[in-house]
Amino acid sequence: QVQLVESGGGLVQAGGSVRLDCAASGLPFSASAMGWFRQAPGQEREFVAAISWDGGSAYYTDSVKGRFTISRDNAKNTVSLQMNNLRPDDTAVYYCAAGRLSRATPSSYDYWGQGTQVTVSS
Repeated sequence: QVQLVESGGGLVQAGGSVRLDCAASGLPFSASAMGWFRQAPGQEREFVAAISWDGGSAYYTDSVKGRFTISRDNAKNTVSLQMNNLRPDDTAVYYCAAGRLSRATPSSYDYWGQGTQVTVSS
């Protein structure tokens, strides 16, 4: 059974930092592309960042470039999202996802975590 479990969300002030972690089990993690998506109330789920199976390539949506960093540790089956200089419009539930290709579309991912809330106060 595949499990993706996110952790690290919470309440942070604008300009602050948060690190999200996702622990994966039950899948060939080192062969999987990993992504982070987010969904704010009343909005569609949107792509945030993705990383290739070997960590050699990373992709970001424009609004987080220079502020967020995605990384992975294949020895520990974890993927992380370091979020710096947070803004109120970063407030959302953040989801970890695993798939075959590190794409920006949700349909490219086969497995999803339950999500973790990040709230940025102004």
